Amino acid sequence: MPELRNMTLNFGPQHPAAHGVLRLVLEMEGETILRADPHVGLLHRGTEKLAESKPYNQSIGYMDRLDYVSMMSNEHGYVLAIEKLLGVEVPERGQYIRVMFDEITRILNHLLWLGAHALDVGAMTMFLYCFREREDLMDCYEAVSGARLHATYYRPGGVARDLPDEMPQYEKSQFRSDKDLERLNANRNGSLLDFIEDFTRRFPGYVDEYETLLTDNRIWKQRTVGIGVVTPERALQMGFTGPMLRGSGIAWDLRKKQPYEVYHKLDFDIPVGVEGDSYDRYLVRIEEMRQSNSIVKQCIDWLRENKGPINIVNHKFSPPKREDMKHDMETLIHHFKLFTEGYCLPEGEAYAAIEHPKGEFGVYLISDGANKPYRLKIRAPGFAHLAGFDEMIRGHMLSDVVAIIGTQDIVFGEIDR
Repeated sequence: MPELRNMTLNFGPQHPAAHGVLRLVLEMEGETILRADPHVGLLHRGTEKLAESKPYNQSIGYMDRLDYVSMMSNEHGYVLAIEKLLGVEVPERGQYIRVMFDEITRILNHLLWLGAHALDVGAMTMFLYCFREREDLMDCYEAVSGARLHATYYRPGGVARDLPDEMPQYEKSQFRSDKDLERLNANRNGSLLDFIEDFTRRFPGYVDEYETLLTDNRIWKQRTVGIGVVTPERALQMGFTGPMLRGSGIAWDLRKKQPYEVYHKLDFDIPVGVEGDSYDRYLVRIEEMRQSNSIVKQCIDWLRENKGPINIVNHKFSPPKREDMKHDMETLIHHFKLFTEGYCLPEGEAYAAIEHPKGEFGVYLISDGANKPYRLKIRAPGFAHLAGFDEMIRGHMLSDVVAIIGTQDIVFGEIDR
C-alpha cells in the first residue's frame, strides 16, 4: 500500500465553483476530506454598519446587494421591519404585487441555482437553458423598476409604482429580420401582466425539460444521491431553513407557518424531501419552482380584477405624485423632506422574517427615534448553512466539495454582509 500523507489544501478564495469569495481550508487524507474550515469575511462590505449612517429609505438599495440573486426578497424583509415599527398597513394591491414579485424572485433564484449547480457538477446544457428563462423574468424586473438586477422596488407602505400597461419591445436593427422581430415581440404587445401570464403558461414545460435532462440522469444521481446527508434533527439544531431544511423532511415554510402579506389567501403546497441528501434538495427546489409559478398565476388573476392604491397615502412616508408637486407647495415640501431627511421611526425594536428563496431571511431593527437605524442586524439563511458545511463534507471526496457548495445555494453577499 502506498503511504498516504495528510494534506492541507486551500480551496479558493477565487475558485470558479465557489459562488463568491469563499476560502475553504481542507484537511485531506489522500482524496478524502477529514475536515473543512470555511473562512468568511473576504467580501465584507459592512452593509449593516452602512445602514446605520443613512436614512431608512436610502438603505433599500443596499438590501438588493446582499443576495444579488434574490434582490426583491431582501428588500421585502427590510421594509416589513420598518412597517412593523411604523404600524402601517399596506394596501391589498400592493401586497399582491409584492407576493407576485417574491415568487418571480424565487423562480429567478432557483433557475440560477439549478444552472450553476449543474454546471459545477458537469452538466453544461442546464446553465444555458436556465438563463433563457431568467432573461424573461429579468425583463419583468426592468419593466417595473428600470433596473434588471438591483431593483429598489419595494418601499415602506407598498411598492414604488404600479405595474406598467405596456412592455418594452425589441427594436428593428440590421441584425434582426422582420420575422425575428415579430417572433421576439409576440408576447410583448400587451401589459406586464399579459407578459408574465404568457411566461407562467410556458414555464411548466421548461421545468419538464430540466427534469428530462437531470432527474433520472445516472451521472447526476451518482454525484448527488447520498451526498451531504443531513438528518432532520441535525438540520434543526444547525439552524437550517428553506430548501435545506425541507430537503431533510421538515415541512417548515414561513409562508404557511407565519403568513405575511396575502399568502394565507393563496393555494400552494410545501414540497419536502425524504433522505436529506443533495438529490432530495434538488427535487424540493424543482417542485418549488412549479408551486411559485402557480402562486404567480393566482396573483395575476387577482390583480387583473382589482385596481386600487399600491402604497399608503401618507406623504410623510411615501412620495406624492409628480403632477401634484407641480401645483402644490405643501406637496413639494413633503417630497423634498422625504428624499433629504427621510422619516423618523418611533423608538423600539422589530424583527421581520420572510421565506426567502434560500431560507429564513430576517431583519432585526432597533430605532432610537432618529431618521436612521440605531442598529440593523440581518439574519442571512446562507450563514447557518455554511456553518454546517464541515459536518456535511466529512468523509466525502474532493469533487463533492463543489456538489455540496452547490446544494447549499450560497451567495456571499449575505454571508459576509
